[in-house]
Amino acid sequence: MSEDTFRSVEIERISVGKYVVRNVRGGSMSMGAGEDGSFTPVELLLAAIGGCTAVDVDHITSRRAEPAQFTVAVTGDKIRDEAGGNRMQNLKVEFTVTFPAGADGDKAREALPRSMQQSHDRLCTVSRTVEHGAPVSIVEAARSIGD
Repeated sequence: MSEDTFRSVEIERISVGKYVVRNVRGGSMSMGAGEDGSFTPVELLLAAIGGCTAVDVDHITSRRAEPAQFTVAVTGDKIRDEAGGNRMQNLKVEFTVTFPAGADGDKAREALPRSMQQSHDRLCTVSRTVEHGAPVSIVEAARSIGD
């Protein structure tokens, strides 16, 4: 993979069930097991799906008009499947977007359904990866002597 395609985050354990996620640009956020206000990994998955689509839709529609309201709700059901494994199903991304009255708002309203479809069909890396599936390798990093 080339440098422009590679993506990464690092997760550091703070204590049992509490972690900090960091990106290469210096951003950080807390993640946990649901014992406090930190986001759980499943909530972050939902946020990634909705956030990816929100960015796409916002970039397309806001060129026409600044939204008066722009919220995205992402829902799903965490289940235990027939094989006994946990996973999500019934994932849904719901947009509530309003634009001001007038010609520019009309253009943005007209672009909204098309931008949502474009995000789903080709732009949103996150939801497309979830829908198409991608192998996940879990490996232990090479150990140094004395570890």
